[in-house]
Amino acid sequence: MTAMTAPEIFALMHKVFPTVKAMNFEIEQLDDDTITLSRHTTDQDLRPGHTISGPAMMTMVDTAAYFLILSRIGPEALAVTTNLNINFLRKPVPGKLTARGELLKLGKRLVIVEVSLYTEASDKRVAHATVTYSIPPHTSSQP
Repeated sequence: MTAMTAPEIFALMHKVFPTVKAMNFEIEQLDDDTITLSRHTTDQDLRPGHTISGPAMMTMVDTAAYFLILSRIGPEALAVTTNLNINFLRKPVPGKLTARGELLKLGKRLVIVEVSLYTEASDKRVAHATVTYSIPPHTSSQP
């Protein structure tokens, strides 16, 4: 029961979070309960040791969760992250970073999403996260 398509999500992001456009996210797959989001990392995403930084990976996780949630609840710009727990599992090499997210719970006020991160260099996860979002009371917060 999709409320927003990938093009609609990007249109909303360009209105309310214009910096998202510069990050060149690509929604590879989106359905009711899952998302696959990818982007190619740049030198700005790297930390010493030539590895993808934690903040870059957390941004990817949070964005995948947000996009998946919007696809279900519609253009609710005021949905906010209340918790993000991430485990860094192995050193991610620069290149294409892919987030695979799964909706675990969609409640009236809280949404929980599980996200795994991968690089194109390996089929092993480089990070695993759970994200909780708070959905504001049903008021019109659409832009």
